Amino acid sequence: MLNERFEQAIQTGTHKEKIHDPERESLILEHMQKIARTYSLMHDDFVLKLYSSIMRESRKAQKGKRSLIGFQGEHGAFSEVAAKHFRPESVTLPYPEFSSVIEEVEQGHLDAGILPVENSLGGAITEVNELLVNTNLKIAGGIKLRINHALLKLPEIHFRDIRVVYSHPQALAQCRSFINRQQLEPRPFYDTAGAARMLRKDKPKAGAVIANHLCAELFNLEIIKEKIQDHEDNFTRFLVLAREEQKKNANKCSLILATPHTAGALFGALKLFADERINLTRIESLYGRDYADKSIFFLDFQIDLSKVPIDRILEKLKKETVWLKYLGCYNEEVFE
Repeated sequence: MLNERFEQAIQTGTHKEKIHDPERESLILEHMQKIARTYSLMHDDFVLKLYSSIMRESRKAQKGKRSLIGFQGEHGAFSEVAAKHFRPESVTLPYPEFSSVIEEVEQGHLDAGILPVENSLGGAITEVNELLVNTNLKIAGGIKLRINHALLKLPEIHFRDIRVVYSHPQALAQCRSFINRQQLEPRPFYDTAGAARMLRKDKPKAGAVIANHLCAELFNLEIIKEKIQDHEDNFTRFLVLAREEQKKNANKCSLILATPHTAGALFGALKLFADERINLTRIESLYGRDYADKSIFFLDFQIDLSKVPIDRILEKLKKETVWLKYLGCYNEEVFE
């Protein structure tokens, strides 16, 4: 609860003209003392010292510019791990939905947001791709993260007593062979880190979770076995979205294009990349009711901007497409 309080303090600090408001703080402290005298088991002097300390530390946390990066899920999620790889000194803030992360960045409440765009085993994350079509944010960075799943349990529970394992449906699917060998019952949960938090809080009978080592640290869980995924080469690719792109040391660019429903239309667009000797690393199509009149494709490609100006590529593509959206050029790193 204290950690959540400080997260909110840091966020609100970005919008406040002045950090210290003695009059307002005095009113809050007076109110808390009144509650303590009437309802609390704590002495009102202790409550005064406690909340005064919290406010003082909150003011310290609000001082100075700290990079705020939003991610979807609970603390301990793989998205947070990726965010810390991208900017280790950042403050990472959890949100319940992918769309919430994008909205907060668009409104200037966050410096950046990090979203998973595809997994090497599960494929594209459709919801994120659809959000990329409609946002004006740019890609400021990319992280390709190896996904290592672990089986976690409560310290007081013996491994032989575990019968049920909770996790995100994709994590359960990626560890299917291990789950079957151990004769465990898989139960889907909305998030891997959320499952770990639930295990610590609710202590379900005979339960364990599949999550990562960070969740074990955050929620004081024991790691029974690591790297339990069926395939070792399991990577998730994350994109960092911001209001401005970061072209420094860029090794990859991304865009979305739409071609008419005519023979050879897509070939005409892709031929431009071959002519420029540009390596395409991703071609992903998007289908949906909103795009029934055109074919939409996501393209990622490796490029040396010092040799091939991105503006030249975009100008040529405009002649071959009915709609074109440039997402940005950025540096993408791989973390094992």
